[in-house]
Amino acid sequence: MICNKKYHFVLPSKAKSGGGQYSNSNLIELQGESHTLHGVFHSNGFGHLLCINGSKTGSNLTGYQIMEFWDRLCSGLGARKVSLKDVAKKMGMDLRLLHTVASGKPWFGQWGYAFGRGTHGVNNQETYQSAIKAIQNIPLTLIAHQLGFFTSSQYEIIQNILPRYQLLSGHSLITLGDLFHFMLELKLRIPKENNVSSSHYPGIMSDASCRWSPKRVEMAIHVVVEALKRAEFQWVSRQHVRDVARAYIGDTGLLDFVLKSLGNHLVGKYFVRRCLNPVTKVLEYCLEDVSRAFPMQEPLLVKAQHKVSWAQLMKDMFYMYVNILRDDRHQNGSVFATIGVASRIILDSKYLVKEYHGEKATNDETNKTKIVYCAVVLKNEQEHETTTTPYHCFALRNSAIFDDLKYEVEKMFRETYLGLRNFVATSIRNMNPKGSDLVFKAVKPGSRIEFECMQELGIICEGLTTMDVDCVCGAKEDDGERMVACDVCQVWQHTRCVQIPESDQVPTIFLCSACEQGILSLPCLP
Repeated sequence: MICNKKYHFVLPSKAKSGGGQYSNSNLIELQGESHTLHGVFHSNGFGHLLCINGSKTGSNLTGYQIMEFWDRLCSGLGARKVSLKDVAKKMGMDLRLLHTVASGKPWFGQWGYAFGRGTHGVNNQETYQSAIKAIQNIPLTLIAHQLGFFTSSQYEIIQNILPRYQLLSGHSLITLGDLFHFMLELKLRIPKENNVSSSHYPGIMSDASCRWSPKRVEMAIHVVVEALKRAEFQWVSRQHVRDVARAYIGDTGLLDFVLKSLGNHLVGKYFVRRCLNPVTKVLEYCLEDVSRAFPMQEPLLVKAQHKVSWAQLMKDMFYMYVNILRDDRHQNGSVFATIGVASRIILDSKYLVKEYHGEKATNDETNKTKIVYCAVVLKNEQEHETTTTPYHCFALRNSAIFDDLKYEVEKMFRETYLGLRNFVATSIRNMNPKGSDLVFKAVKPGSRIEFECMQELGIICEGLTTMDVDCVCGAKEDDGERMVACDVCQVWQHTRCVQIPESDQVPTIFLCSACEQGILSLPCLP
């Protein structure tokens, strides 16, 4: 059902908002997927998250922070249901497959988004959940012993990867789900190396006021720490540290930046403390050796964080993703046939939804109002039901009559839906009240009431097609994926299902297998 209004919420990327581009024209490009955040709400409370981009667009916000903001925005606006298309990738890996194998739900599942609908014949949540369980529970020992499936080099690499993470985990990794779950957890604990330089101080380097290279900042930090180590007293004034370090650092701006940023930071095995002396009112610094405070925990920390680098972890994860989860060399009856089918089902389940229940309300005894939920059922000339709108919440006085309810319903649905701009409620389903009858004598508070009316001419619903779909995957309706129609029978099928590569254009002339066989069976002309 098409709404009269929809509202776009956009956080432009740095590239699009730089230079005052929008401040002068008040115009924002709504097409494309380059914004930091782009979502849309319809006037009936249904919404869609069209795109989010964190560091990809140069944003200072992470994807997690953007989603936290979006989720709070949806809750604050009283959204009913919000949908999205999960096509997120990182380093060539589909995140919906990676996170689902690791934790049983997609990355967006952290905010309550779950299976909405599938494509290519994946038409119910039971199929989706069965695929998740099947792929998560594949034993690692079964993969490790599939010597005949891999080349000798692949087998050797996998035989190195599996023991490496068994040792790092500290507990037994039994299934494929256990392995990817541990890898993703470890990814969050290992500091990511700077690709430009091997900076060990990402917090300081990310400061917007830092205009020096990581190498110069690290050198200055080393000088300050050495000055504190050689200090006569435990607590040393800022001026004293600055004077000692000044002999080695000529750039006073760099030195002042490091002294400002270094307070309460961990540098190697030392923790640099900074506080204001309550007596002298002078800023002082202190150096503490944290390795003495936790002598028994240090070997465990080294084992968990420094035996494998972030780059090595991502390389191993990508190798397992490509050669285990996404390898298309399926062998009937083998474990990899199960993995391949389950992976494809998960990848074909990219339309997610979250129910916010924004229309739920409670009776207000203070203001003496009660609520009912009303929808409109459209019928055609043959009295057949064609479309039903979502239910909307109406708060009415205790003394409200059906004429009052009818007035509010007609007003609400005319303002909300384009196809109901001339809507007149003709009857109420399964009820025949008089206009002067009290509403809450006939129905209980919180009840659902359906008003009936004849369907108007013109556009009522969006997304309705008359395509005749009958694909080999089992799909019977258009699911939004690329399709091709047979030029003889006009039946549509997915291009993927009829072996047309995604990189190729849809052919101008196409025959389905049934029509092709029918033509081949015709007798030859004399």
